[in-house]
Amino acid sequence: MKVLAINGSPRKGGNTELLIKEVFKVLESEGIETELMHIGGREVNGCTACGKCRKEKDGQCHIKNPVLNECMKKMEEADGIILGSPVYFADITPELKALIDVSGYALRGAGNPLRRKVGAGVAVARRAGAMTAFDSINRFFLITEMIIPGSSYWNVGYGKEKGDVLKDEEGLNTMRTLGANMAWLLKKIN
Repeated sequence: MKVLAINGSPRKGGNTELLIKEVFKVLESEGIETELMHIGGREVNGCTACGKCRKEKDGQCHIKNPVLNECMKKMEEADGIILGSPVYFADITPELKALIDVSGYALRGAGNPLRRKVGAGVAVARRAGAMTAFDSINRFFLITEMIIPGSSYWNVGYGKEKGDVLKDEEGLNTMRTLGANMAWLLKKIN
């Protein structure tokens, strides 16, 4: 089994990545393979409603979107998906929003291969907006018919500077519980 995490933060080694890696520690201890992709700060394009993905039914974007096409291919191959984002003006980063819009449309048009995969969102906030970001990610999972595991709290961590989330013990424990619940669910499904 494999879990793919896609990090919408442009900050490598930042708080979003640190929380994702906390989930990964538990998944890996349960024998589940993990992979982390960074799309934050990379060139991605949002959906232009050209409709070619729906005509081709190939689960790919046809407007020169190689980063998102790579993500979608890996999402199809994974058993579980984690989407992570810091809060940008009370919501997810534009790169993660582009992934959600493009992959939601292209993959649903290709037979919805994400159906019944396990999906978990992770959001990081300096102060506020985390629940809106977390909700945006979960709506993607729900509309693609994915299964969302719970945790001991919402999958949110707090911190501003790199490494600040490591001081958020409740947030770290939430990620560990998420990892345990995600591993349990993946094993039940597979």
